[in-house]
This record gives sequence, C-alpha cells and structure tokens, in this order.
Amino acid sequence: MRLRHSFVLSLAVVAAAIAPALSFGQSALPRFGAGVKASTLGIGVEGAAAVTGRSNVRFGVNQFNYSETLAAHGINYDAKLKLSSLQLNYDQYLVRGFHISPGLLFNNGNKADATAFVPGGESFTLGGARYYSSLSNPISGLANVKVQKTAPMVLMGFGNLLPRSGRHFGVNLEGGVVFQGSPETTVSLAGAACAVSPTSGCANANADPIVQSNLRLEQNKLNDDLRPLRYYPVVSLGISWQFRGPAVNKR
Repeated sequence: MRLRHSFVLSLAVVAAAIAPALSFGQSALPRFGAGVKASTLGIGVEGAAAVTGRSNVRFGVNQFNYSETLAAHGINYDAKLKLSSLQLNYDQYLVRGFHISPGLLFNNGNKADATAFVPGGESFTLGGARYYSSLSNPISGLANVKVQKTAPMVLMGFGNLLPRSGRHFGVNLEGGVVFQGSPETTVSLAGAACAVSPTSGCANANADPIVQSNLRLEQNKLNDDLRPLRYYPVVSLGISWQFRGPAVNKR
C-alpha cells in the first residue's frame, strides 16, 4: 500500500512539474507522455511535454533502497544504499528515434550509510596498521558516503515518451553519465583498538591521536577507491504511454 501511494504521488509530482510546458500553445504537438523505468539511478517515473517538433522537456523521479553486509580490511559494514533524486532533461532528436539529452540531477539524495563493527578479539587494519578489537570494548562505529546535491548529466539513447507518429506505447533505452564529483566518505570509530593483543596495548579509538591518524589514512583510501564514481554511469530501460496528441511527423 505504501509503495502504491508513493508511486501515485511521484506521478503527481511529474505531472505538476511539466504542466507549464503544456501551455506553449503548440496545438499540433503531442501533449503529455509518462513512463516508468529501471536504471542505475533507481526505479523511476517520468513525464514529458513537447517543446518543438523534434524536442521534449522531461522530468523524472528516481528512488531505490538496498541493504548489504560488506567487509574491508577486517572491518564489517552493515550498509544501506539509498538512491533518491530528481531529474530534468531536454531531449533533442537527431535522427529517427535517437536523442541526446543534456540535463540536471538535483535534490540528489544518493548516499550510503553503514554501521561498522569488528567482533571482539578479531584483527583489522587502519591505514596499513594492524589492530585488534578489544574483548571488553569491541570496535564499533559509523560510515557514510555522500555526493553533491546537484550535478549535470548527459544521456543519449533510443525511444520517445511522445512519439510523433501518434502511437501510444513506447520502449525507451538510454545511457550516459552524471558528473557528480568524487564521493566523500566519512568514518568514525568507537571502542578500544589494541596494538598488541585483544587485551593489551589498547587505546580509545575515538580519542587516541595515532588511531585517528590511521583512520584518516583509511578514509582517504576509501575515497580514492570511490573516485571513479565521480563520473556516475547511467543505464536506463523503460516503457511509456502517450496519453493524447495528433501525429506530426514520424519519429
């Protein structure tokens, strides 16, 4: 029931966002098309209105949540990935069915949050230094990954939410990239990190300057590993329906 309400609300947002484009006075152009899609940005709904005989303005809402348990350098992470964004594109059709679509990804809530932990007695590394998680006060903490809120994007592909042939149903395939900047990772740890054994050479991970220095090295390494995602790849497959509108020229 909650998913159904979210879907209906998203369609309402899409319709409200592109409604001004319907008042351009170009009565010969298709009026409105909407679709659903699955992409690397999440599950989405989108709508489009015609601007010219060979172009549309398109607005979309993307969302997806996923949970996974990961491990890196002996530290376990219960991670939750959240994809949530709004998308605005200008679709310019160059040849039959093929378009290029510059645009913006905004209100970008794409992020990952994780609970970090190391069971007592087990070893882990920070910045290349080996530690043991204290038996009496094991290592725990938080980690998150965020990207910038607004980012330019370029897509290209085949399909049209408003086919000028007048047909109603469409299949849309596109790919491209979001220039979102390098993801920023933040990791904080609590508990006792022990340099000799799980019961000796222990220090407060949240306060000890040596542990904190090694933690910053570990954090920097995670940021380096995620750096390629500053160019976030987008692959999308969807279906659409044109609600009404006369044929103009086939595309």
